[in-house]
Amino acid sequence: MKHILDLETYPLDKPESQEYAALVARCRERLAADGMFELKGFLRDNVVRAAIDLATPAMRTDSHRHARKHNVYFRDSVEGLSDDDPVLTRVETVNHTLCADQLVGNPVLTLYDWAPFASFLAATMGKDALYPMEDPMARVNVQASRDGEALNWHFDRSEFTTTILLQSPEEGGELEYRKDLRSKDDPNYAGVAAVLRNEDPEVRKARLTPGALNVFRGVDTLHRVVRVKGETERMVAIFAFFDRPGVTMTAKEQLGFYGRSIAA
Repeated sequence: MKHILDLETYPLDKPESQEYAALVARCRERLAADGMFELKGFLRDNVVRAAIDLATPAMRTDSHRHARKHNVYFRDSVEGLSDDDPVLTRVETVNHTLCADQLVGNPVLTLYDWAPFASFLAATMGKDALYPMEDPMARVNVQASRDGEALNWHFDRSEFTTTILLQSPEEGGELEYRKDLRSKDDPNYAGVAAVLRNEDPEVRKARLTPGALNVFRGVDTLHRVVRVKGETERMVAIFAFFDRPGVTMTAKEQLGFYGRSIAA
């Protein structure tokens, strides 16, 4: 694995070491303070290049273009809110996705299947364990955004999102987010509406670095990827882990996300 990851700086292979414990502690501090952490240079530069080169041909010809208008909850309605409530303002997202079964031989799959990676993520999130998804399509995705496209404002369904940016666009593509905007007990609809109106001074913007591991607490953090500009597409690897084994998508879910299904 040392040919893929910088294990000298990030000793995921030495979980009993003081260096490992210190790294986990730093990551947990950043999650608490910022709602995210970024480990720059996590994936080696030549591996990032290889991942891009392997994904690009299929991205051009076989990726699924997903275009939809949605609100921040990805739901048609929210109990207690009228359909014209500002919180339910619809925005547009467009992206292009390659699934795990289209990434055979890509180093992002090698990383995903390396057990210490899941163990490290669990430690940073304060969880007993994390398990790889068993879905042959959804376990790892590589997603691209092209000129004029964006992943618009939304809350994630999962508590944490784990990604590695592979390629930055010429302009745009930053992660824009408002940390801890809601909680289980308070949906904070007024705060959500303020962000959508560009009236929240606590919204932050982060330009992620290619090759960096990024863990993001997206369930209570409203966020988006800023519209991409230029000929170079933004490309990111997305890793799906769960706190229980055996998670898969249904055929209907695969069809909805990827335009095809291989589920039984």
